[in-house]
Amino acid sequence: MKGQDWYQADAVAEEYDDVRFSGGGALIDRREKEAVLSALGPIDEGHRVLEVACGTGRFTTMLADQGADIVGLDISREMLEQGREKAADAGLADRVEFMRGDASRLPFPDDHFDSVVAMRFFHLMDDPIPFIEELQRVSKEQVFFDTFNRRSLRVLYTWLLPMGSRLYSEDQVVEMLRAADLTLVNEEHDFVLPYGFYRELPGAVAKPFRAVDELIGNTVPGDYVASVSYWNTAVSSSGSSSGSSAASE
Repeated sequence: MKGQDWYQADAVAEEYDDVRFSGGGALIDRREKEAVLSALGPIDEGHRVLEVACGTGRFTTMLADQGADIVGLDISREMLEQGREKAADAGLADRVEFMRGDASRLPFPDDHFDSVVAMRFFHLMDDPIPFIEELQRVSKEQVFFDTFNRRSLRVLYTWLLPMGSRLYSEDQVVEMLRAADLTLVNEEHDFVLPYGFYRELPGAVAKPFRAVDELIGNTVPGDYVASVSYWNTAVSSSGSSSGSSAASE
């Protein structure tokens, strides 16, 4: 996985939310949360969710607050500690379980969760297909994830990032879904201006740019060059039990 040492550093975990989701970055945080909530829809009490690469628990805590029975899994102990503190501060510690684990070998049986969410995850993968197959294996209904796009402005600076960033074409995502026996339910594309642009701006300055970005993004050309895509997929009946149970190995 790209940038694994960087991602697990204490200083990175402690500053992660402040660096990425303050100022103009708050617009990114808001949009990502809207995408996750829209994909999962109204959450019934006890709906079982796994969040892979949960990081500091931004989505984990949000979904627990919506009523989900949720597990947040991440490779970084430091990120998980931030997540536990966030859940405790929100009074949700008893609704969330944080686990350290490897997304390539999830410690759960087949069809264990109703939904699996993986945000800010696939851009770190050298070979994403084994990972999406594993996400599909443990979900009986839904897998939701995002990708950064090869045809976007992000291609101009992704090589500068400390953890690197894999960019995807639509054909590559289709190949991933086919390999994992997932059916595309819907897709959304957003942010003509890449994340790095927004993070450099104060919130008040970023808002007008975001308004223009949304107007452009609602056009066919804007949709085509969007920097991020959200993919909502369903587990097929034939694929829901295709994997072997990692928990029994």
